[in-house]
Amino acid sequence: MTIKVVMAGVTGWVGKALVPVILAEEDLLLAAAVSRNAAGQDAGAAAGISMTTGVTVTPSLEKALTVPSDVVVDYTKPDVVKANTLLAISKGRHVVIGTSGLGADDYAEIDNAARAKGVGVLAAGNFSITATLLKRFALMAAKYVPDVEIIDYASARKPDAPSGTARELAERLAEVRKAATSLPQSRVAGIPATRGAAVGEGEGVQVHALRMPSYILSCEAVFGLPDERLSIRHDAGSSAAPYVAGTLLAIRRVGSMTGLVRGLDALME
Repeated sequence: MTIKVVMAGVTGWVGKALVPVILAEEDLLLAAAVSRNAAGQDAGAAAGISMTTGVTVTPSLEKALTVPSDVVVDYTKPDVVKANTLLAISKGRHVVIGTSGLGADDYAEIDNAARAKGVGVLAAGNFSITATLLKRFALMAAKYVPDVEIIDYASARKPDAPSGTARELAERLAEVRKAATSLPQSRVAGIPATRGAAVGEGEGVQVHALRMPSYILSCEAVFGLPDERLSIRHDAGSSAAPYVAGTLLAIRRVGSMTGLVRGLDALME
């Protein structure tokens, strides 16, 4: 069965990489593409490839959803991803969320909406295989080492902090680790904000976000015990290629889900 895909964010870093791959896959069909800046262009031109797709880019997801489709893939911006997701759900589409910026309350609302409509939503802070393994290994370590903090590296122009990768990791770690031995931020003297932000349930996990030139995206989980330390780190390169395979897997699997599933690792068993 052919899966009809709407690509929201067709001119973005990952969107551009996904378009030619979707066009090349026999079981996938590019049904529509969304970009305000490239509205009216052929999706191929908007994605920077020489192929003419016959799909005209629309300025809004609402207009794109007038075309028959199965799955909406969102690689847009933090300020529009929630509205896009809820709109797609209301129209009976499954959704793959690759955009960061959503919090626990947002995901709870999305989950409720998706279950009410009987559709699936797969959201991942990072669709790369090595970033997914970072989370898997960090969750294993957290069962034995309670003290863990996250350093979140990204470019100077990244509009959200922490990144989706770091936020998802911190929320999951907060669920499984035991109480930390470090002082909670409420008991820190001086300038407590320099300890970072606590993310997740309970006391949360401290996340420190660096935003500066030369970084693309890196995430490091640092674990500490007396006289020993463990660091588990993911570094992204300059290409969006690592995110393509994971997104394709999500496109193919999300239709079998009902409600929200978070993390690519849920599909890797």
